[in-house]
Amino acid sequence: MGPDDAESLSADDARILRMESAAITGHTLKLIVLEPGAGALDIDALRASVAARLPSQPRATHRVDTSGPDPRWVPAPDFEIADHVRLRTDSNCVGRQDLWRIVSALMAEHLDRSRPLWTFDVIGPLADGREAIAARIHHAMADGIAGVRFLDSVLFDVHRDRDTPGRTPGQHDSPSLTPLEEAWRMPSALVRELGHPTGGSPFDLPVTVARELAFSVAPLAEFKAIGASRPNPATVNDVLLAVIAGGLRRWLGESRVRDLRAQIPVSLHHRGETGLGNRDSFLNIDLPLAEADSLTRLDRISAQTRERKRLDDADEMYDLFHALGCVPRLESAVRRLAGSAEEFCLSISNVPGPRDPVHVAGRRVAHLFSSSEPAAHHALRISAISCAGDMGIGLCTDPTALPDIAGLASRIDAAYEQLREAAGI
Repeated sequence: MGPDDAESLSADDARILRMESAAITGHTLKLIVLEPGAGALDIDALRASVAARLPSQPRATHRVDTSGPDPRWVPAPDFEIADHVRLRTDSNCVGRQDLWRIVSALMAEHLDRSRPLWTFDVIGPLADGREAIAARIHHAMADGIAGVRFLDSVLFDVHRDRDTPGRTPGQHDSPSLTPLEEAWRMPSALVRELGHPTGGSPFDLPVTVARELAFSVAPLAEFKAIGASRPNPATVNDVLLAVIAGGLRRWLGESRVRDLRAQIPVSLHHRGETGLGNRDSFLNIDLPLAEADSLTRLDRISAQTRERKRLDDADEMYDLFHALGCVPRLESAVRRLAGSAEEFCLSISNVPGPRDPVHVAGRRVAHLFSSSEPAAHHALRISAISCAGDMGIGLCTDPTALPDIAGLASRIDAAYEQLREAAGI
């Protein structure tokens, strides 16, 4: 292997890789639920299809080499597609709860560092004929937007959405600012986003590698209709946050209800990007759980996000952290502050998935879900992803720290119904 075969990880990717530990696996999981077919998915045909498309994504056949001073992507000399597209057999896989149990176990399983950092596990068939694919992708390899791009490139059947011109939802166009404008806005963003203690988080708990997943789904069109019904129209993401806030209010119980600060990851990928990797920032938003009226909760959330977007805080925080890269100790201290339980209680991400229906091996994707793992002092993580007409919501906890995640999923369902009825949709 020559020097031209290796590629250093970006600063963002390397930082994420260093976060992996005995308790932190470092990967995300996309759960792809397929409609029933004439028979079980042909694993050999799926392997052949994925293998034929891997050349479009070089990191899919590269592993991380950490033997030198800096981690590098290097070709995996013994790459075998069967190690990455696998059949997960389980005689007790009958219904939804069994599926959740299996993907929970996968979420807790570290990816093999000696191989490329991704796997597709085929699960099922369930009693109703559906099958699922649990796609795990290490966060050092791809963030949310890039992970969807990876699935689109190597797993989903070729579809019309891939060639649609114009701006892709979730991708970002940064404003052009003069140096004076940049110098003025960055400190203001820092004050808005950091330095607001939460006063204690119900999720500030130690975590182990154990994982428990649960999922919820709602029609995307109704999220849009709820948002459009407000005097100041709310976005789909605003509605998502309001639904989650309502679910948390019910789940935590009246004795623990108070406003919670949520960190909202923001993708800064630009239009025209095709590679993997990480380019994201965040906003911190207060979820008004203490507010009993569901529409008022939505309006208060919408007002916050509208102001933060107008001021472009996500760009400012991204630029701040990369400027601090010149002073590693200061950067580390600010990142610890930004990631502490004193600054936010839980992370809630929302990634745009395919706009049109997608298929795998001719089978339509009935539902698409995303799951990201919790972290030390943040025992709950919520991830959403859209697919065609649905919004899939994935919940992930360490059950030894925060049990009954299925109960939260059911309460999110109830909160969505409450908000929909209140909006007259």
